[in-house]
Amino acid sequence: MSASEPGPAVDGTIAAGTNPDITSILVENRRFPPPKAFAAAAHLGQPETVEELRQRAALDPVGYWCDVAKTDVRWSKPFTQGLDWSDAPHARWFADGELNISDNCLDRHCETWRRHKAALIWEGEPIGANGPEIRTLTYQQLLVQVQKFAAVLRSLGVQAGDRVCLYLPMIPEAAIAMLACARIGAVHSVVFGGFSAEALRDRTLDAGAKVIVTADAGYRRGALLRLKDVVDEALTRNGGAACVQHVVVVQRAGCEVQWQAGRDAWWHECMAAAPAGMPPTALPAEHPLFILYTSGTTGKPKGILHTTGGYLTHTTRTARWVFDLRDDDLFWCTADVGWVTGHSYVVYGPLSNGATVLMYEGGPAFPDKDRFWDIVQRHRVTVFYTAPTALRTFMAWGDAPILKHDLSSLRLLGTVGEPINPAAWVWYRSVIGGDRCPIVDTWWQTETGGILIAPLPGVQTCVPGTATLPLPGIAADVVDNQGKSLPADVGGLLVIRQPWPGMARTIWGDRERFAQTYYGRIAGMYVTGDGARRDADGNFWILGRVDDVLNVAGHRIGTMEVESALVSHPHVAEAAVVGRPDALTGQAIVAFVTPMLGVQTSPALAEVLRSHVASEIGGLARPAEIRFATALPKTRSGKIMRRLLRELATAGQVTGDVTTLEDFGVIEKLRATDED
Repeated sequence: MSASEPGPAVDGTIAAGTNPDITSILVENRRFPPPKAFAAAAHLGQPETVEELRQRAALDPVGYWCDVAKTDVRWSKPFTQGLDWSDAPHARWFADGELNISDNCLDRHCETWRRHKAALIWEGEPIGANGPEIRTLTYQQLLVQVQKFAAVLRSLGVQAGDRVCLYLPMIPEAAIAMLACARIGAVHSVVFGGFSAEALRDRTLDAGAKVIVTADAGYRRGALLRLKDVVDEALTRNGGAACVQHVVVVQRAGCEVQWQAGRDAWWHECMAAAPAGMPPTALPAEHPLFILYTSGTTGKPKGILHTTGGYLTHTTRTARWVFDLRDDDLFWCTADVGWVTGHSYVVYGPLSNGATVLMYEGGPAFPDKDRFWDIVQRHRVTVFYTAPTALRTFMAWGDAPILKHDLSSLRLLGTVGEPINPAAWVWYRSVIGGDRCPIVDTWWQTETGGILIAPLPGVQTCVPGTATLPLPGIAADVVDNQGKSLPADVGGLLVIRQPWPGMARTIWGDRERFAQTYYGRIAGMYVTGDGARRDADGNFWILGRVDDVLNVAGHRIGTMEVESALVSHPHVAEAAVVGRPDALTGQAIVAFVTPMLGVQTSPALAEVLRSHVASEIGGLARPAEIRFATALPKTRSGKIMRRLLRELATAGQVTGDVTTLEDFGVIEKLRATDED
């Protein structure tokens, strides 16, 4: 539901003294038990077994996670300590143990038959006369590439603890560079390859990166993104980034680039000169693995720091259980490695399990709207993990691009990024999954490291629109402003009451900000920034970001429920709702709606939709205004930027930070519509 990506908790989620109770008005009665054939072969067996596991984990969560770490992870030096919470909220897990993530993801598989198994299957976006470019790396081949680039980094003076910034397209070299950093204990900071020079400079400076790894260019939606040019600008504007000593450039597109002798080096030339066989460095479990920047309300990006042993324990177990990973699976997570979903479920989690991962460079509509489904058919993808915003876009395009392809290889579907509304969930199951594939609707965040709430496929009955139950070892709750648990069907704050291994350790360079942002609101609890409710069966329903909650006539209404009601209308592909000041009700609901392909918009349709919402979930949620839009403003990870829509609805213009916006033209179109 949340992640990639996952929505970060924000500074100052709820003002002190306010009532966090959220009125929940969405009712969903459909139930989908696991298919019998899937359940019979699932990793986790019967529901009773899972319930016993949950109870054991609840009684002794630290003992549970220690068992997971011993079972799922290879340690160079076994740990004897579980959780050290003495410096709360800065956790330490398995602190006296040593390991290496690159060793866990590669070396241990190369000691088995998996050395000849495909680790990565990559497809580029451009399609030539002979089709798209495809590269396959076995586990042995990937290990050699990682060993060599680890040696390259060492030759450039990179030592354990040094930071390396990765600014790359979605190509195999991105995963190779991440694993090479992990192999020698360097801390990688991946910056999405669509960010501006200013955003890249800020993140590079904050991390103090010694090396930037980039490419001459990459491909996205048929366009050439000249990444090396952006790096050059980042290193010269506003004083540059003196911390950067070297820039390594992958030759992806073959385009001409500026060159600074002594600083810049070609990837392929470095690799040709590098020795093979670089061994993995045994690192303490709490050694930093990566910094990943996420936005904050202060304007300064937050560098979320994750460490080695706990993160790997969490991502390895959740990847295997939530996606029911098997040796014959081809797993495709559509996220970019620039987001945490790409870290956890493109690279580290699947490879630690010895899975085969599909990577795709480009967008879903190039050269046509069926590109994703063509990829699924040609490669025989079995597990598919994508964002609800992407699904709603596919819905808007109609079923024809999908139905022309054979998707029978799919056996499991997943969602991540935002709450998925029931209508999109059912469409996903029916049209993409052929009414046979379980859906794992996952909730997590950049800060959580991996999935915390999700159904276990083959075990749990799924309800459209809910991420169901917390995974074993995760103590999630819905509470009021004082941290008191709320009863069923009362909306409040989603919190995690106890530490877990994959949790972020701090904000890079700002321990106090970390403590205040995530643990300062309610003592001892991680406050996620999301609103939620639990139903009578214990299922968690995510109601949207607490800072997006609408205050209408004394009721706090989650954006997700109103948006879900709108999307349940057959003429609506996607919707986002925000509040604007209203003298009578406090806030009035303004809905931005993207219609289905071919639907003609009109004042009459707007009135139909307003009435539809009132009919579905009550007159309290009836939008005061419907604004039609061909597209909604989204981040490059696919999240709807409701903050910008709120500015448009309130002031008629956008003045806030737009550095993470995917398509700047969307705002201009919305503004023009508003002026009309």
